[in-house]
Amino acid sequence: MSAKVSETQNICIQRPYQKTFMKSKFCLCIESMPSEILLKIFSYLDAVSLLCIGCVNKRFYHLANDNVIWFKIYSSFFPPKRTNWKTKSVERTAVLLSHATIQDRESGYWKNEYIMKQIATGKTRIIQLLKPINPYTGLPLKTKEAIKTYSLSWVIVLKDRNGKEHVMEQVDISYNDTSITVFWYGTNWPCLDTLSTLELCGVTPLLLDQYKVPTKNEPRRRSLIAEFNLTNLTKVTTMIGSDMLVQLFRLNPGLLVGLWKKGNGIAFVTASLHHHQLIERSTLGSATIQYILPPHKPILDDVDPEYGLHGYQLHIDMHSGEQTYMCGTFRNLFCRKDYIRNGYLRLTVISLKNNSQHLPLAGKVGFFWRTDVFEGNVQNCYVMDVTLLDETEKPFWCFSAPVYMKLSSKASCLYDYMGHNYDLNYVDSEGKVHIELVWIEETKEYYIVNLVLYLSTEKVNRWFGTKY
Repeated sequence: MSAKVSETQNICIQRPYQKTFMKSKFCLCIESMPSEILLKIFSYLDAVSLLCIGCVNKRFYHLANDNVIWFKIYSSFFPPKRTNWKTKSVERTAVLLSHATIQDRESGYWKNEYIMKQIATGKTRIIQLLKPINPYTGLPLKTKEAIKTYSLSWVIVLKDRNGKEHVMEQVDISYNDTSITVFWYGTNWPCLDTLSTLELCGVTPLLLDQYKVPTKNEPRRRSLIAEFNLTNLTKVTTMIGSDMLVQLFRLNPGLLVGLWKKGNGIAFVTASLHHHQLIERSTLGSATIQYILPPHKPILDDVDPEYGLHGYQLHIDMHSGEQTYMCGTFRNLFCRKDYIRNGYLRLTVISLKNNSQHLPLAGKVGFFWRTDVFEGNVQNCYVMDVTLLDETEKPFWCFSAPVYMKLSSKASCLYDYMGHNYDLNYVDSEGKVHIELVWIEETKEYYIVNLVLYLSTEKVNRWFGTKY
């Protein structure tokens, strides 16, 4: 009986060793194969598999760059133009050209040609999708469809002080009228005290295949959108709100970091990305360099004495998650020359003195957050999307950012509203937004009683070629 037990134990002990031995023996057999046999095996692989196997070792990299293999793949997707009526198969064409032309090229030439042609084809398809324009927002009508067609996602790259990178994949995404909100959360966050920078990048598959769902293991391209400094985050960054579990810290433009109150660790990160130039910024940059928007060429006008001061159109959206608190379009906004002060043009959207313009915020206002385990709502915080069009209905100033309402210190001059007053302020290099709200206790809702935009005269002069 004991002999049988010991024999069984020996078998159990030997099996993992046998598997390891067989696996290592298999690897040795593969690597010891002649190059001609490996090239024959590689010739049956698709483009993505070839790119992946080229990362195994130096020998596989050079073999996977074989021009004959890549020319067959290139020709199958982009058949050569023929001037005669006689048809020839792609394989026959590849064989004929391989001796004359293909081998004369440097190694990897047809791989690079195939990749660049695929990228160009994908961009052309996306450009066609982005052509239809929404008349209310002046933005592409099919941004959501373009994101899905491009298999576009977003990652954040956390770098510590030693240069080590921690890549966090996108967990969820929320689509809004003029922006998207991307969420990252989980349990494998690095320690905040060791981090120096955070990079926000758009990620797309290197090779687009409309019949195949992309995976994280496939070759992908990064496009740097923004870089944020995380050193002394809690000391130098504005905290815009908190609840019983988390504190919210805002990093411009559009990034929100949620920290646990206990332990000061990262709970989640969200990014608010405006639709304007979103696809370009997320795909046309590199892993280290941001995409630079093409310079705007001003259209000069010597006839209109107030050129650049009128004809503005505002689309504003206040939301959190799938909850929309306010969404509206305001046309024919203007500024008189007398209202140009301290380097800003003043556009009054909702007047404090005109009760008919005052608007309520729908629902319980707050920023909804969630992780794998917890969820919550930080009151008086939400995401604000601003899309300002010029008189030709071209996007002039666009942003999407987390904002918060702060209890006002000044007394109210409104006699029609009895309640606490709140202020909301947003500032960037192109302008400012000032909003005044009143809390109505009877109806349990906020009313916007004043909404003013301040546009930088420097931006206006640069855009219109004026000298205000």
